[in-house]
Amino acid sequence: MSVQLVLATRNAKKLAELDRLLAGAGLDVEILGSDAFGDLPEIEETGSTFAENSLIKARAVSTHTGLIAIADDSGLCVDALDGQPGIYSARWAGEGATDESNLDLVLEQIRDVEPAHRTAHFACAAALVLPSGEEYVVHGQVNGVLLTQRRGEGGFGYDPIFLPDGFDATTAEMTPEQKDAISHRGQAMRALVPVIQEHVH
Repeated sequence: MSVQLVLATRNAKKLAELDRLLAGAGLDVEILGSDAFGDLPEIEETGSTFAENSLIKARAVSTHTGLIAIADDSGLCVDALDGQPGIYSARWAGEGATDESNLDLVLEQIRDVEPAHRTAHFACAAALVLPSGEEYVVHGQVNGVLLTQRRGEGGFGYDPIFLPDGFDATTAEMTPEQKDAISHRGQAMRALVPVIQEHVH
């Protein structure tokens, strides 16, 4: 009998990515998304850091479902924008923002930035909260530079303009497996695997 884990997300692409990462670790778990719980209230992300927001989400979901909950908060931190959009990455273009509108805004903001100064990184904090109240937070980060035009059809969010250090392909041009191997979320989820193994029997 597999153990159920809840991932605090309604983002189908993120759910598939996290599902892939955990399944690849050989864990006998059933992974549910927030949509599996129709009565789960919207969770206000009121933290000032990725770690705080991921814990807020994981605590709320674990409390509501009585299951082990995992949440991540992640985003793009652009050096020329003083680390923004950061925790506001998903709503950078305002309430109701889409991946496209967020990406368009960042492209507009870095349009006149010299290539050497278009450095950025993707950051992720992943939290795991047990029904007992135990909490764990791990981090992942991948550094790179931003392009001024989209490249690639894969991934989501800011992937089409993010070129990781040491690679010729954006994270939107990589296969899911290639991206998982280097991504900020991939790093964080792999760091959570030993914690999950410890509590899933």
